[in-house]
Amino acid sequence: MDSLSGAGPRRGRGRLGEASPGARAAAAPWARFSAWLECVCVVTFDLELGQALELVYPSDFRLTDKEKSSICYLSFPDSHSGCLGDTQFSFRIRQCGGQRSPWHAEDRRYNSGAPVSLQREPAHYFGYVYFRQVKDSSVKRGYFQKSLVLVSRLPFVRLFQALLGLIAPEYFDRLAPCLEAVCSEIDQWPAPTPGQTLKLPVMGVVLQVRIPSRVDKPEYGPPKQCSHESLLPTPVVLASVHELDLFRCFQPVLTHVQTLWELMLLGEPLLVLAPSPAMASDLVLALIRPNVVLGVTNPFFIKTLQHWPHILRVGEPKMSGDLPKQVKLKKPSRLKTLDTKPGLYTAYSAHLHRDKALLKRLLKGLQKKRPWDTQTASLRRHLLELTHSFIIPLEHYMASLMPLKKSITPWKTPPQIRPFRQDDFLHSLEHAGPQLTCILKGDWLGLYRRFFKSPHFDGWYRQRHREMAHKLEALHLEAICEAQNIETWMKDKSEVEVVDLVLKLREKLVQAQGHQLPVKEATLQRAQLYIETAIGSLPKDLQAVLCPP
Repeated sequence: MDSLSGAGPRRGRGRLGEASPGARAAAAPWARFSAWLECVCVVTFDLELGQALELVYPSDFRLTDKEKSSICYLSFPDSHSGCLGDTQFSFRIRQCGGQRSPWHAEDRRYNSGAPVSLQREPAHYFGYVYFRQVKDSSVKRGYFQKSLVLVSRLPFVRLFQALLGLIAPEYFDRLAPCLEAVCSEIDQWPAPTPGQTLKLPVMGVVLQVRIPSRVDKPEYGPPKQCSHESLLPTPVVLASVHELDLFRCFQPVLTHVQTLWELMLLGEPLLVLAPSPAMASDLVLALIRPNVVLGVTNPFFIKTLQHWPHILRVGEPKMSGDLPKQVKLKKPSRLKTLDTKPGLYTAYSAHLHRDKALLKRLLKGLQKKRPWDTQTASLRRHLLELTHSFIIPLEHYMASLMPLKKSITPWKTPPQIRPFRQDDFLHSLEHAGPQLTCILKGDWLGLYRRFFKSPHFDGWYRQRHREMAHKLEALHLEAICEAQNIETWMKDKSEVEVVDLVLKLREKLVQAQGHQLPVKEATLQRAQLYIETAIGSLPKDLQAVLCPP
């Protein structure tokens, strides 16, 4: 593997591309570059080796042989796709070294403010690819074939696609010097900070992006333009760092978008077979990441994975009147191995009725040549409202399981969160179900029952229960700290009870300082004072045990 010369100093690294402790400190070389990208790779086609890794930059970034092989294999479109010209797509691979640990302060800071879906991946790399294949008589094979790949832990597909669109064409013309200059520019970018709007200069262009925060409210309109009087050139504003054009992605499957929504909600595995890597990867990303959603272009996978319960085969976009030709719902028994026609092959029956009003609205938008962004915003709003209508009754029921605040007393163990009883929840839907916020009819009860059996319910419940347990601990700590007089409480208590209080308060402080308990700083200070007061009331030998020198 060749590498660029004159790359300059590179941050220290541990095993398998893992940054060594302190490597992301502000003063460390390439620290700002590392906040966005792990490395940049160039993959070319070698007549003897096939796909080969030609270059990695910065040059001392360490990839395992398996990671190199995966990047090489996934960075070239399958031969069946027949991609000529320039193509962009993306993939995700598992880091062979396993989950990165311990987390660095910058990672924790970013993840604590970012939505769960946009947090840095601890055990995977994202690969964002710009592939060029053009005829070239000077090459033995008759074609110039090369991919420029940005490797990152951030799922910022829209930002990195835009970045590749700027740097890849220039790189294919000028090669190494261009890439070195671009990486140096990225090393000057501010770190991605949730909730902030950033201006990122590269190759004479300024990309303006807003990094989403977990407290963001959905925005459907175009982004507000910032004043460019103080900055030339005028920034190119990206509407999102991660959201794709949903309407364009779902054009051939609009009539089944709610069925696909149900499959994703239930965590069902789905195989997407598309005619191009760009279409396959965009459709997979438009669905959702956490499920097992595999996007391929080679029909061979139809034979290999014909046992998958749900297979979506899409063809080249073709118009049928004003609406793109829609794939049909087909039984898995009609699935053929190589000449499979476009369709959604599944035995699954949707629980909810199709929203015909949405389809009419989107069709009318096509007829009136409504902007793609507007169509996408309409589709995104529909799916978001559908998801909210489904999840709100669950959230309300879960909140009802929380003990009342008045039942939490200072000097007793806090009451337990009541268990989630599925029958009680289903009964509650009669007066507090999704029908209050959604006009769609259908078997909502059946959808909830199936959701309870899915891995997504288990993940959702565990997360919400953990958050509620932390809230309960925080309320108990506040109750202790708001008690009138700890000295009065200690008068008739044994040494064992006082020591037990000290240990419990210390445990709560450790949790709170690890940002797991939502408590105020004043509460933490008072808890520390209580600990010191309680320890001071104990004999010297116990004080020595609790506060060793």
